[in-house]
Amino acid sequence: MVVFKSQEVARYIIEKKSTVWGPAHSGKETLYSDGSLLLHGVTQKDSGFYTLAILRTDMRSEEAHVHLQVDPSYSLCCNPLTPFPLMIQPLPPYVVEGNDVLLNVHNLPEDLQGYAWYKMIYRGHVIKIVEYSSAMYSLSWEPEYEPRGTMYKDGSLMLLNVTEEDAGMYALAILNKDFKIEEAYVKFHVYKNVTQPFVQISDTTVAGQRSVIFSCISPDTNISIRWIFNKKNLQLKERMTLSPTKCGLKIDPVKSEDAGEYQCEVFNRVSSKISPPVSLAIMNE
Repeated sequence: MVVFKSQEVARYIIEKKSTVWGPAHSGKETLYSDGSLLLHGVTQKDSGFYTLAILRTDMRSEEAHVHLQVDPSYSLCCNPLTPFPLMIQPLPPYVVEGNDVLLNVHNLPEDLQGYAWYKMIYRGHVIKIVEYSSAMYSLSWEPEYEPRGTMYKDGSLMLLNVTEEDAGMYALAILNKDFKIEEAYVKFHVYKNVTQPFVQISDTTVAGQRSVIFSCISPDTNISIRWIFNKKNLQLKERMTLSPTKCGLKIDPVKSEDAGEYQCEVFNRVSSKISPPVSLAIMNE
């Protein structure tokens, strides 16, 4: 998760609409103008962290990370002597704040010296959660996590009553019988249940050929918004304009067919709520 120049795959220069390939370019990558990166013919060697770094016009920088795991099941099916790699699955991957999450470990080696769980922080910094020693048959918890953490024999970690601060990347580091370290990573997201929004309207009675503006009001963040007209998803017409976040809807000009009830729905990965309806009447001039 630490960015080095030698590990740069590619960069895209928006002004020139050009791609500059970096030292880590292998020839099987495709970079798109929206920032997406396509990897062709992935192998186990492609597993690991990938970082997207952006530079804004005001010179502020921002980074996002993703961990790629390559399923070896097809490549190993003909060789039963090849061990399966250590993998972790979050259950569920999208957690409601206040609920529990299980970081479910697969293929933990039986003959290991010990292992430890860590919470990944910005730029490679970590916070230890718990450490297990096979020789001592002991668990050593950090005070912050002991009251709400549960460890299982297969190395899985349960976190109770999670908050938005718990979201992010976690690492499991194991020390095998040969005193070599193996690591696996997992990421989960935490969302709050959304609250019911309401719709503000610039005027409930509008003369034909005038304009009207609807605003979907919600205190929630990291949400998506859709508009509903007469109990059905609103079909946008050329006369209709949505704001960038879809919280605003403008109809200009209005027509008699626009009369009716309008609602907005806010939703995230775990919940959704629909506003009470507001009515728009069209007055013929």
